[in-house]
Amino acid sequence: MSFRDHLFPADHPRIAELRGLDAYAYAPVARHDDFTGDLIAGWKALYDEPFSGVTSDGALIPGLYELRHPNPGDAAPDAAMVAAAERLLALLDDDARARILHPIDSREWQHWANPEFLQFDTGLRLEFQPPAVREAFLDLVDASLSTRGADDVRTMMRINGFLGDVVGLPGIMNEFSYNVSLYGTPGHEDPWGWQLFGHHCAVNCVVIGGQMVVSPVFLGAEPNEIDEGPHAGTVAFTERIALGRRVMAELTDAQRADAVVHESMTDLPAGRLHPGDERHLAGAFQDNRVIPYEGVRADEMSATARDAVLALVADFVSILPDGPARLRMAEIRAHLDETWFSWIGGTGETDPFYCRVQSPVVIVEIDHHCGVFLANDQPQPFHIHTVIRTPNGNDYGRELVRQAGHAH
Repeated sequence: MSFRDHLFPADHPRIAELRGLDAYAYAPVARHDDFTGDLIAGWKALYDEPFSGVTSDGALIPGLYELRHPNPGDAAPDAAMVAAAERLLALLDDDARARILHPIDSREWQHWANPEFLQFDTGLRLEFQPPAVREAFLDLVDASLSTRGADDVRTMMRINGFLGDVVGLPGIMNEFSYNVSLYGTPGHEDPWGWQLFGHHCAVNCVVIGGQMVVSPVFLGAEPNEIDEGPHAGTVAFTERIALGRRVMAELTDAQRADAVVHESMTDLPAGRLHPGDERHLAGAFQDNRVIPYEGVRADEMSATARDAVLALVADFVSILPDGPARLRMAEIRAHLDETWFSWIGGTGETDPFYCRVQSPVVIVEIDHHCGVFLANDQPQPFHIHTVIRTPNGNDYGRELVRQAGHAH
């Protein structure tokens, strides 16, 4: 089924009442809307909590993360990153520089969100910056992430711009409707990092003595393809969705029955279906969420199924450059016997679904969603959210920053 079968009529209130608004004009409208206003109020209450970290039972597991200096081949590309950050800062005037810079342990890290409306106007808004500033920040993204990771970020941004054009709301959704910030002072000794967030794309990147933490990361798309224009043929998440289905295919019938915690995507227990997040649990403002393990554990799986779980996680980890990605996957493999896989929804070849891989050191989620700017009232394969977290206190590199002596 094509996403174009679910376009609202141009005069539908969902579209017509927002036409002509930009991000700043839309923000108060969103705050006073019955639906988005309730979302904002709920998320604001969560943001007000001091950071602790996502856990499985409310208790942080100590000793999972160690501050160390990786071998040169596994270290973050900090020289290229620092150079890109300094070029960006050199383009800014004093006011813009003051706005984009935050302390490394700032709570502003936790401002990120994935909806199209502004809840926190943190840092600089790319769409209102000169082209040179926009390109300089994207150069920092390119310098920090793998080629695949940087391409994925640009894909989400371009799909967002495509959606805005398709539904006639480019002031609310465009290729550059994202907020960006720097944390700490770019350099080779003290921890520092950067953040990008906006509709369907949020990336938090920290470097600490050559180590690298890129999480939380939220990548999503509505729709998951660009079918016209200069980027026609762009498709998001095809491989990731296939890898999720592959895990299910490698399980035994009994394991598959254990993995499927709910067969319906919509008929779920009270509290399990969030009006904005739907089924995913580790998204924006969920920095302290308790997410119990569920499903089937990897130490009960065949070697082939365990490899399929690792392949799925590796697809998320591919946002990191090669060396940091190797270290991250080694960290994840060390806890493979404590890793759980769970599923919600049907298991047919085209069924929408939710799945999660969770261990003491990683959470990844895939979720198919209902329409937000498309009219489908049931989850469809063309609207996808994905999330990766580093639980037990190391999102935003917080535990390593603490060990480095830079946290209050």
